[in-house]
Amino acid sequence: MSFSLFKVGTVWHYRFQVGGKRVQRSTGEADRQRAHPIAERAHRRARLWARDGREIPSLAELVAQWLHIHSATASAAHVKVVETFGRLHLYDLGGLSIDELTTDRVERARVEHLGTHAPVSANQWLKVLRLLCNWAVRRGVVPAVPFHVKALKVQKKPRATLPARLTQAWLAAVDAREGNRDGVRTAVRLMLGLGLRESEAITARWEWLDIERRTYTPGRTKGREADPLPVPGWLLEYLTPMCKPDGYMLQKRDGRLYPAGFTRSAMLAANQAVGAPHITAHRLRGTFATLLSRSGVPPQDIQRVLRHKNLTTTAAYLEVDMQTVVHGQARMAHSIGFGLQPQPSGAPVANSTAAAQQ
Repeated sequence: MSFSLFKVGTVWHYRFQVGGKRVQRSTGEADRQRAHPIAERAHRRARLWARDGREIPSLAELVAQWLHIHSATASAAHVKVVETFGRLHLYDLGGLSIDELTTDRVERARVEHLGTHAPVSANQWLKVLRLLCNWAVRRGVVPAVPFHVKALKVQKKPRATLPARLTQAWLAAVDAREGNRDGVRTAVRLMLGLGLRESEAITARWEWLDIERRTYTPGRTKGREADPLPVPGWLLEYLTPMCKPDGYMLQKRDGRLYPAGFTRSAMLAANQAVGAPHITAHRLRGTFATLLSRSGVPPQDIQRVLRHKNLTTTAAYLEVDMQTVVHGQARMAHSIGFGLQPQPSGAPVANSTAAAQQ
């Protein structure tokens, strides 16, 4: 069963029958190509109502439905992203039913978003919109995502990692700022030594630490894994005096857990104190991955430690060490007959053409 289009004067109308009920309406369009999707959406909504007794939800209603279903199972960060999208960033799309989210309307909403946000934020906005629409497709609400909008090309920026030469001074600056409060001091060491996410540091528990085997097994992770991680000696030495039989490693004095972002201010203060780049909780995890890579750990092993599903995700965490490249270039030159030796950074490279000719 489908619908038919016909003209009344210069305007296209549609007609269909669903559940024994005959429907005939005007599309308000004089152009048949614009009239067709209007009729198609009306027919789909009528069929959905006849089948399930419900209409296609608006985007605002879909956000509310997603939050109702996923709040108990999705991560707090994931829920917050969708909640913020629905509260602040619906623009003119909120009242439209899902099948009315045309490419033109989505692109115009994105332009409005770009008026107050960076392009990378606009890509995140589009990602959340696709997440919601794909969820509607899986539930059978609409047959396909109704718009086709590509993400913007964004200039990538260098990402900060904590230089190894500054690490001890940086940790000392964090300790000096926090005094006798162990929460942030312990959290930054868990993130630096084990590559934990901040949320995983917040929920870290003593019973997951095996001092004899020198391992720690995160029991509440983003991907629901429970893989043991080797604990380096310096971190084990730090944790052992505080070790308890069970309970959370990080707790406020009133017994409550720390909120997301609780390490940020101490990290920013430490950055300024020692002249470090912009280190945050996420970049501390990136520092952990980069230092492992520079120490010769294969990417596949780093992927396992970071608990990434895809090696591409791991690769995005690894920053290039140009000094490694310099030494590699020198070894390469030597192997092809130029006889070059590793040069200090910024030093001129000697012309060894004569040596190559000998």
